[in-house]
Amino acid sequence: QVQLVESGGGSVQAGGSLRLSCAASGIVYSFNCMAWFRQAPGKEREGVASICTSGGNTYYAGSVKGRFTISQDNAKKTVYLQMNSLKPEDTAMYYCAANTGVRLGTHPLAGAAYDFWGQGTQVTVSS
Repeated sequence: QVQLVESGGGSVQAGGSLRLSCAASGIVYSFNCMAWFRQAPGKEREGVASICTSGGNTYYAGSVKGRFTISQDNAKKTVYLQMNSLKPEDTAMYYCAANTGVRLGTHPLAGAAYDFWGQGTQVTVSS
């Protein structure tokens, strides 16, 4: 089975930083894309950032561009999200996601593009 486990969440004040990690195990193949999503209470799941094998392309939601950076290890089985200049509106449960191949007709920040999901890690930003 595929397992994705997130870590690094916590509570910080506005302007602070956190680094989230997602480690994959039980995987025979390499991923095409790995991504971070978030969901706040009462709101829909939102794609935050994605990194894909082809050209090492990265994608960011407009609300986090310039503040967050996604990266991965050489084996491409661990993905990180460095979050700087955090704002209260960044408060959410953050989920790691991955897929095994390109899905035509999907965007790298669309939930439908991904096959595997972690359990989430909570990020809370106070004002």
